[in-house]
Parts: sequence; structure tokens; C-alpha cells
Amino acid sequence: MQPATRTLATLASGALLGFLVAVGGDVRASRDAAAIAPVPVTADLKATSWQDVGLMREVLDRVRREYVQAVSDDELLNHAVHGLVAGLDPYSAFLDRDEYEEMRVSTTGRYPGVGIEVAAARDAIRVVRPFEQSPAARAGLRAGDLVVSINGETVGNDVEAAIARMRGPAGSAVHLSVRRTGETLPLEFVLQRAQVDVHSVTAARLAARLGYVRITHFSATTPQDFRLALSDLSSVMGSQLAGVVIDVRNNPGGVLEAAVEIADLLLETGTIVSADGRTPDARFRMSAEPGDLLAGTPVVVLVNGASASAAEILAGALQDNGRAVLVGRRTFGKGSVQTVMPLSQGRAIKLTTSHYFTPSGRSINGRGIEPDVLLQGPDPDALDLSDPVIRSTLSRRDSDIAAAVAALEAAPAARSTRRLTAGLR
Repeated sequence: MQPATRTLATLASGALLGFLVAVGGDVRASRDAAAIAPVPVTADLKATSWQDVGLMREVLDRVRREYVQAVSDDELLNHAVHGLVAGLDPYSAFLDRDEYEEMRVSTTGRYPGVGIEVAAARDAIRVVRPFEQSPAARAGLRAGDLVVSINGETVGNDVEAAIARMRGPAGSAVHLSVRRTGETLPLEFVLQRAQVDVHSVTAARLAARLGYVRITHFSATTPQDFRLALSDLSSVMGSQLAGVVIDVRNNPGGVLEAAVEIADLLLETGTIVSADGRTPDARFRMSAEPGDLLAGTPVVVLVNGASASAAEILAGALQDNGRAVLVGRRTFGKGSVQTVMPLSQGRAIKLTTSHYFTPSGRSINGRGIEPDVLLQGPDPDALDLSDPVIRSTLSRRDSDIAAAVAALEAAPAARSTRRLTAGLR
């Protein structure tokens, strides 16, 4: 997989407590660029029209003197910088110290907190799932629980605020008041925060010879989790494993390199992804190295309209190289890369620097990826895989998974993969 020195991430929607905030389709790519030197003032910038400078000064003076309430110069400058970057496209942004630190933590798959995935609900925060072996799981929180107050203060449905209030140093305590279906009074939990390992991969057995792997997002630990998931399936089924469903529905992205590494684990050869941009760092190609972890066992990838960015890179690489059949609905269509560049005082900018292409040279930006087997109707509700009964009956409870099983049963074992070369655009 090349290049090895690049760290790219495509972070998107989802709310993993302590580090990921739901931002609906915002897909980012980051580069660990702590050593980047301050950008010098260029001749073009020095030559900026004095009329433009005068306009900025005029607007600033008007706001200072006539806005309905007083605004400090620091606030005005902060608003100006945010607007300067955000006005470029929907995915570029200025990151303050907290936002930048949150992004850095989000790529590691490990953070200090209580260990629950949350989402907004009416006047509460809904627990999507507690992570295994987390403080939340040990205390007895369940999927579907509604957090109504944190340390005695009402939560509302502000996910970001709830995450900030539940975050804290390992070893410290946080008090949660929780409504649970079937309980008349709220349940009270006192959790000890700890370092939480977020496992983004879950495996289950679909049938006698078929395996299922769900990837909820891509972090630095996802490739290792994926290896372990396949190892667990193989140990249960031995040589009987006849097919695998990889589910990236509702997967908003994550660390780009993690998606590339998983594609590499399933490909013998071929381009995985390529990108083009204005600078040398923005132009790259990542290719598979020999070795297919599944040795040609048929693979189906489940996708939907919320499969974005890194999830699309994985799906596109396996589809274009003839390694997997895609089943589901057209994907989100996020085909640009954002690089996170550190600034002074712990801040950063997230700037679109590249457009990426699937192995066949397709740009999916604004288009998405068309599945090989297109399903109709609404997406099925997400299932709680922590429930062993649900895990054992997935294909009966989820019509998309049933369609994936049918596609697996109809697919012959892969004899080889096709290498498709993508030209940079």
C-alpha cells in the first residue's frame, strides 16, 4: 500500500462519545502535519487590492459601532477566519483548539470517557450502544436508554454539549440520570471514566458457512479489528467459510488509510484509490500488495446512502477490482480529500486539497457508487449486535442482509482479481 508516510482520514457523521460529533455528511481527510512551518506571505497576498482591505475595514467598523450588541475584536476575527475557510466548500473549516484536539483523538480509536455511542432524541440523548468492557457497559447501560441529565443538569438533545459534559480525565466520576422503557422512575448511574478502546468491527455467523462483518466507522484500530473478526469467523467455521458479507451501511467514513488497508487485505493486486490535487502531496496512488486474507472467498459489500467517503473508497476498490459484489442503495458520493493543517495556539484548518478516484478512474463526488444489486424501499432499522438473539437471526430480521446472503449464494468463488489502472484526472 503506497504511500506509507501519509495519514489521511475521512471523518464524518456519527457520535462516538468523547470524540465524534454528529455532523451529517461532513467528511474530512487529515494529515498529521505538526511539523508544517508557518505559511509565508506570498507576493499575491501582498498585492491584495487596497480597495479590498478598505472594504474589510469598513465592514469591521460598521459591526463594531452598530451591531445590536458589543462584539470583541477577538470574536470578530474568529468569525472572519471561520467564514474565510467555510466559504470555500462544505467540507473545509477552521478548527479551534477543542475541535482540533477532538479530531486528533478521533483517529486513534482510543479516548478517555464512559464508552457509549449516542444520538439525539427528544429532550434526551439516546444510547445507541455501550462499547464492550467500557464503564457504561459495566455499569449496565443499554442500547435505547435515554440520558436525561448529566451531573444533575438537564441534557436536552444537544449531542455536542452532552459529549463535552460527559468527557473528563480517566478515573473521574460522572453521574447520569437515565430513562428506560418499562421503568417508571429514572435510573441513576455513577460511572468512573476510563480509557476506552472503540472497536468499530463486529462479526457474526449468518448461516452454516457464511460470515457477517459490520464496520461502523474507520479508525486507526479498524484494520486490526477486521483481522480479528475474520479470525474469529474462521476459528468457528474452519475451512467451511464460503462467503462473507461486509456491512458498511451508515458508515460515515473515518481514517482513509484504514479503509485502504482493509481493501489491501482482500486484494492480490490492483489500484485501491488515487487522488489528484494542486500540490505534490495532494497527488497520490495507493495499490494493493500480494495476499488475500480470504483466499478468494466470495465477498458482498452492503452499502446505502449513508455510506460515505472511506466506506466508499473500500466499496469502490472491491467493486472495480472485481473482488466483491455491492448490494444495497447508491452511496453518499463524497469524493474529495481534506487535509488538516496545524496552526498556532493549537488550532488548525481543514482544507480540501484533493479529489480521489476509484480504481477504474471514476470520480464519485456528488454521484455516489451504484450497487451491482440495487435494492428498493427504505433502509431497514439498524440492529443491536450486542444482543445474541439478534446476532443469530440477522438475515431473518434485516431484508438487506437477506439480499446479501442471496448474492453470496449465487456467487462462484473468485478465481482471480482484475487489476484496473486509474489515470489521474
